[in-house]
Amino acid sequence: MAHAIALVGAGRMGQCHAHHLASNPDIDFKYIVETNPDAARRMVAAYGATWESYEEVLKDADVKGLVICSDTRQHLPQSMQALSAGKSVFCEKPIGLNLADVRAARPGRNRPPFLLGLNRRFDPHIRNLVRRVHAGEIGKIESIRIVNHDPSSPPASFVSNSGGIFRDFTLHDLDLCRWILDEPIVEVYAAGSCLIDEAYADAGDFDTARTLMKSRSGALCAISNTRRSGCGYDQRLEVFGQRGRLAVDNLHESTLSKAGMSGSGRDRIHPQFMSRYEASYREETAHFADILAGKAHPLVTYDDGISALYLAEACMQSAQTSQSINLYSE
Repeated sequence: MAHAIALVGAGRMGQCHAHHLASNPDIDFKYIVETNPDAARRMVAAYGATWESYEEVLKDADVKGLVICSDTRQHLPQSMQALSAGKSVFCEKPIGLNLADVRAARPGRNRPPFLLGLNRRFDPHIRNLVRRVHAGEIGKIESIRIVNHDPSSPPASFVSNSGGIFRDFTLHDLDLCRWILDEPIVEVYAAGSCLIDEAYADAGDFDTARTLMKSRSGALCAISNTRRSGCGYDQRLEVFGQRGRLAVDNLHESTLSKAGMSGSGRDRIHPQFMSRYEASYREETAHFADILAGKAHPLVTYDDGISALYLAEACMQSAQTSQSINLYSE
């Protein structure tokens, strides 16, 4: 039986999720909630969902879950309202922009399931790497290196609603490090610059950042972020252990390559996140369908969101003060 859901938000992330929601046979994409009439009408035309208000959706007993892709500032209040109404929630990251508020709103045990949209945990290449690391294939982890570069920067107006580069962007990498290491991070040092657009500096943010973290056992994690790669959606992950290295390199749009007397080359890497991580979004949606059916518990929890946001706020504090931040063990 397909379970009815409502998609909240028809922006960039809403459009990304809409395709996978509509394609999943275990989900009935019943409603779209959107304040922009043009965006709502486009999604209604594309997928046949009904355009409805958030309040009316919460009243519909047939709706079992909500996929929340609204303005980041609405993630936390809308998630809490949905859980209070007895609906399961799949919320895009971050849960909220203020760690104290997110902690204070932590759902109790008897609330419906909450899945946080840190989609890289569902990428088949990354999942395979983590499985093999946790199986001990390369021994004790000594260091992690992550390159996470956007192809081109969003407008500076995006910054005020997103929470900034560490909460919006680096958050994925912080969560990956936590997942791979499976132990607390105890020290963070981050640095940021505005090398692309001074409007980011005017908004109190950075467009380029580097983060170095140390785990409780001493393993080091180095994270490179920029809003403009100049070469596509640059996504690389390496884990170094006592017995070797496991890595996920950039994925290309095809496996086609060419070699000749003038040199060699191949097709470009994926130009944006929707194509690079298409499989992860598909698997994430399937996982939410299993949660709605009672077949699975969320693989990325509210508490995972708290921990990642805790690290993100430490990164921002470090970048603003040029000081390393010592963390308590959660």
